[in-house]
Amino acid sequence: MAIKFQVEAQDGSTHARRGTLQIGSQEVATPVFMPVGTRATVKGLTPGEVQKTGGKIILANAYHLYLRPGSSLIRAAGGLHKFMNWPGAILTDSGGFQVFSLARLNKIDDNGLTFQSHIDGSYHDFSPEKSIEVQMDLGADIIMAFDQCTGYGIDYDEARGALLRTSKWAERCLKAHTSKNQSLFGIIQGNFFSDLRQESMNSLLDMDFPGYALGGLSVGEPREEMYRILEEFGPRMPQDKPRYLMGVGTPEDLLQGMSQGIDMFDCVFPTRTGRTGSLFTRRGRINIRNSRFQEDFGPVDDNCSCEVCGNYSRAYIHHLFRQGEMLGMRLASFHNLFFLGELMKEARGEIGRGQLNEYKKDFLAQYQQ
Repeated sequence: MAIKFQVEAQDGSTHARRGTLQIGSQEVATPVFMPVGTRATVKGLTPGEVQKTGGKIILANAYHLYLRPGSSLIRAAGGLHKFMNWPGAILTDSGGFQVFSLARLNKIDDNGLTFQSHIDGSYHDFSPEKSIEVQMDLGADIIMAFDQCTGYGIDYDEARGALLRTSKWAERCLKAHTSKNQSLFGIIQGNFFSDLRQESMNSLLDMDFPGYALGGLSVGEPREEMYRILEEFGPRMPQDKPRYLMGVGTPEDLLQGMSQGIDMFDCVFPTRTGRTGSLFTRRGRINIRNSRFQEDFGPVDDNCSCEVCGNYSRAYIHHLFRQGEMLGMRLASFHNLFFLGELMKEARGEIGRGQLNEYKKDFLAQYQQ
């Protein structure tokens, strides 16, 4: 197997656990947040800068890289690690989420997906086998089974149809995957119907993937609905394998996910919102574009030890955003990723001490003011 996972501590007050994910020569402490580099780049940051934020593993997307520059070109370059000069680990999403998010351009059936490129309008076929072929070309350390994600509010029959299709696709992905240097994770679907989630989980557990993800959350549902599914199914996922919650990245959601036993998270949220001037602080998010920061010469966050807070004032970053300078977006993205990296590091320590629940309460009491 390309990965090894070991649980090292269990928090008595929650379902949280601290562990180590060994990916080749890389050792990743869990729970871990994975910055998103959809098109082989974490927007605005160099690989070295991503490492300075605490990033050990990043996510890239098979769908987007298949379209541009092409997975065969990346294979010829020696794989995604060499192509983007990233020394850490890489996880690639299968393209299943794009089936959902770009639905107006797609036609889906049991064989796979026919889609129209959002770039040039060209037509392509994407099957489970094609998704695995692309991900093997990319050379990521962890790859995901091709799945059908569904949105909040669909009816039961539609949700079950997507679940059954996802299970069949997972079997085909396993057969197509021949790389010994990659680990293939299964994705639990079922929308917001508890019995369908359980059916999906049972089906995938029989296939014995080396890791499992909860997919189809953070797709427009009320937060309490996402938390309900997390509470029901996070602790039920295999104890001896990494548990991955896809597409979640706010501090409060990360803490909730950890409390339910999740080990891995990813989301574009910290960098996407950073590029709009929204920055994390211990007292909640701030909009640095706001005029009240024009003459504020303090750091973004008094409690943050990142390079941004150590060297640049709120007034300066405010100025950069108001003038449309790209450095403002870079500094905000760096700070937000560092903030989440520190949050995960602190949480891992509290899990080891059995005090995550108290840490979560104290953190949120400040953050949600």
